[in-house]
Amino acid sequence: MHTGTDATVGRALGPVLVTGAAGFIGSHLTERLLAGGLSVVGLDNFCDFYDPHAKRRNLAHALDEARFQLLDLDIRDRQAVLEAFAAHRPVSVVHLAAMAGVRPSIERAGLYVAVNLEGTVNVLDGAVAQGCRCVLFGSSSSVYGTGAKVPFAEDDAVDEPMSPYAATKRSGELLCRTYWHLHELPIFCLRFFTVFGPRQRPDLAISSFLRSMREDRTIRVFGDGTTSRDYTYVDDVVSGMLAALNRCDRYRIYNLGHDEPVTLAEMIRTIERVTGRSAHIERCPVHRSDMQRTWADLTRSSAELGYRPAISLAQGIARQWQWLNQQAD
Repeated sequence: MHTGTDATVGRALGPVLVTGAAGFIGSHLTERLLAGGLSVVGLDNFCDFYDPHAKRRNLAHALDEARFQLLDLDIRDRQAVLEAFAAHRPVSVVHLAAMAGVRPSIERAGLYVAVNLEGTVNVLDGAVAQGCRCVLFGSSSSVYGTGAKVPFAEDDAVDEPMSPYAATKRSGELLCRTYWHLHELPIFCLRFFTVFGPRQRPDLAISSFLRSMREDRTIRVFGDGTTSRDYTYVDDVVSGMLAALNRCDRYRIYNLGHDEPVTLAEMIRTIERVTGRSAHIERCPVHRSDMQRTWADLTRSSAELGYRPAISLAQGIARQWQWLNQQAD
């Protein structure tokens, strides 16, 4: 079920190169692009941040499509990236490849800088060299940091990142702004807000909690449950991305969230209702890198992209729970 946002992308915008195509969001986007009749070049290095076999399973349907080509390479390999652009000549680029995760970035800041910034420069240079018509850059709600104002709007100050990951995402946005200024490369930066659904990374809360509930294990909860997140279902986010591809004509930043923040305690209660099971909770201190809340102001993305998220937290968790159980069968 898709939202009212654009479900397809104009054929003239293909082929599309998707970096991070085997990841959670990337694999869903790839399937939607293929379903819309476009050719897709997927790029992924299948790193071991989580199980590479799970990432390959994410692309099982895409690999059956003649219009899909998979490239196994690292965006830090500048020569390989530039050669891939030259060989496949994409018209559009969706750049999702990145080292993800707020807490892990604290221990491996250098790696996050290398992948998320140096890798992004390589992708942007490839796009410039091939005269690509548009680029989407996957950013994050984490760039809003300690901002007190809610909901978060795209023109808010974002100069207080709380983790190396957040700092690299904001820096990536600024690099994109520079490439628009220097090369007139149209780039939309999309700030994702706690995306969930089937294939979600195993380290993220909903995925981790659902697996723990299924196996009757204790779930670790950081804080007293009052922190809140603007949980956004993956199909809604992908619809927003397709709409952005259709409209990408300059440098612009957009929030892709749900505009309905939910506390951690309520999220756990929703999981309990969906699964019919009671959570066994272990309380842990809040981490210094954790944001107190996220909440997307959708005024701009609604008006300019026609973005209208439609899937509620309970509906999305039910779908993710069903998918998880099917994987285990």
